[in-house]
Amino acid sequence: MATTLFHDRYLEYDFGPEHPFSPVRQEMAMDLLNALGVPLDPEAPPVATRNDVRRVHSEPFVETVEAASDGTPPPEARSFGLNTGDVPVFEDMDAATRGLVGGTLHGARLIADEEATRVLQFGGGLHHAHRGRASGFCVYNDLSVAIDALREHDLRVAYVDVDVHHGDGVQHLHEEDPGVLTVSLHETGRALFPGTGHIEDIGAGPGRGFALNVPLAPFTESGSYLDAFEHVVPHALQHFQPDVIVAQCGADAHFSDPLADLLLTTQAYERIFRRLLALADEHAGGRLLCTLGGGYQLDAVSRVWALLALVMLDCEIPDALPGAYRDRWEARLDDPLTPTLHDPEQDFEVDRQSSIETRNRRTSEQALEQVASHWHCA
Repeated sequence: MATTLFHDRYLEYDFGPEHPFSPVRQEMAMDLLNALGVPLDPEAPPVATRNDVRRVHSEPFVETVEAASDGTPPPEARSFGLNTGDVPVFEDMDAATRGLVGGTLHGARLIADEEATRVLQFGGGLHHAHRGRASGFCVYNDLSVAIDALREHDLRVAYVDVDVHHGDGVQHLHEEDPGVLTVSLHETGRALFPGTGHIEDIGAGPGRGFALNVPLAPFTESGSYLDAFEHVVPHALQHFQPDVIVAQCGADAHFSDPLADLLLTTQAYERIFRRLLALADEHAGGRLLCTLGGGYQLDAVSRVWALLALVMLDCEIPDALPGAYRDRWEARLDDPLTPTLHDPEQDFEVDRQSSIETRNRRTSEQALEQVASHWHCA
């Protein structure tokens, strides 16, 4: 059973009604779980302090976020990645982001203090934020703040990122620390933002060999994705032997997502989430902190994150979505919803699927080859 973290303040991280990173995603997923009768009883975490954020972010950047939080960006905002199409400024942006950071940090502290083993932070996952700039819908990097707190307790941290986009901010913030292993499975940066996460990118300095990137071909289907996951992630964890796993569980690799081109189904996501739990049990004493992340097709993301919660809470997976829930959200969205928690059977009819599978298998092998020599020397 997981400890669940959530507060209504999470919904204040809101770039506006036309922005894809909408708090409606969490609102809808939470409503679905409530409609299913899932015993969430989430704990309300504290808001992160300024000093908490400064664990990984520069003073000039934090000052600029604070200055922009009256809704009027200072002239230098764009040089810090703010006031852009991806990261428009909004009122109380600093406080809203610290609310999300506080949840992920609290989850890390619960694990470090042995007050919890399995934690679901029902928010956060802002993996693109860098030390001195916002990026990709992400202002402060809640994941890196949490990882830094875990490292303060001398815990070895394996970070596993299944968002469709490369977890560039987290990797770069910890790339010189051999006590942090970052593993990111994502659509290749040659086709998708942020354009990073190549197999040759394996960390820096004493952390060289502790970043693993698996860039997958566009139109990768579930079977090939799961094959890459199984080829790389268990092997990396077996070598690294972490004390805790931190996972970013973005839902934007789903086949219906409008911002990317991977073709995962909800069935594949359930398998990924169950494997994360099993791998945490096998290699990290069960210690696992999961956050949310990307995911921009509301029908899909709400079901994927409901599955995440159901798996982490050891609940049975129901078949049909409650009728009252569907009626409520179909009226609000003016769009039909999938009537079942899992996707209907899919046939994508992708040309050259066998060559995509072969390419992905080779990418997985090359990713391990890139780090193997460093592991042997460790």
